[in-house]
Amino acid sequence: MANIQIIQGDFEQKLKLQFAPGIKAGFPSQAEDYSHETLDFNRDLIRNPEATFYGKVEDDSMIEAGINDGDIAVIDRSVEPRDGDIVVGYINEEFTIKYLDLSHRNEGFIELRPANKDFKTIRIDADDDFEVWSVIIWTIKKWR
Repeated sequence: MANIQIIQGDFEQKLKLQFAPGIKAGFPSQAEDYSHETLDFNRDLIRNPEATFYGKVEDDSMIEAGINDGDIAVIDRSVEPRDGDIVVGYINEEFTIKYLDLSHRNEGFIELRPANKDFKTIRIDADDDFEVWSVIIWTIKKWR
């Protein structure tokens, strides 16, 4: 069932990326040469560095949600999970990424739902060793 490898992040280093100018149909502006807006992952993507981890996705159980094998998930343990969130669950000593379905809570169980018809829904009963380990807040893809 393990479909994510948890990786501790290093958020002390400041990573900055220069934004590329947008593609326009008109004449280019000479002012675009002086654009200095930056993206800093630590400032813009990470709210709680102490509780944030990366996870390398290891299968296609969430492919219909746009999360593929090899993607990097940015996961935050301080975010309170809600019904419908994509979470990292820790069940019976293994990690998995699935949608959290709390609609059966009154019946005594919850479900972890994949986003791929080739994978089965995981039913979590009181007897299972289970924890919602974290909530996925971002994913990073490699296109090439």
